[in-house]
Amino acid sequence: MSEVNLLDKGERFVHVSVGSLHDFDGKQFVKDATGATSCEISFGTLPAGAAVPFFHSHKENEENYIILSGSGKFQVDGKVFDIAEGSVVRVSADCDRNLRCTSSTPMCYICIQAREGSLGGYTMTDAEITERESLL
Repeated sequence: MSEVNLLDKGERFVHVSVGSLHDFDGKQFVKDATGATSCEISFGTLPAGAAVPFFHSHKENEENYIILSGSGKFQVDGKVFDIAEGSVVRVSADCDRNLRCTSSTPMCYICIQAREGSLGGYTMTDAEITERESLL
């Protein structure tokens, strides 16, 4: 199992790392490490031929799976479809889901879980351009 490492922390931010995704193995949730209040983010890997060992659903949360490497199959209720690097799959609450790695290399993915229907604003509707001296 990989581990979350705290790299930096300020009054209004937390910077953590799960390390190199190339070497990442297992499943790691980061909500507690970052103190997130809006969503849960997890990193996961599946070895070649492996599947998550159970189907699951959520009562109130949708999940967004982002496939970073590898390929496989995804099942939502009775529907099965192919997934590969670059795939993004949103799964609603109250339905079963699972995934399997079918590539010869491990599949690495990120899963973001948040309350379905809770997004009130985003990028262009919630953001504003600010004036600040760049220290980069």
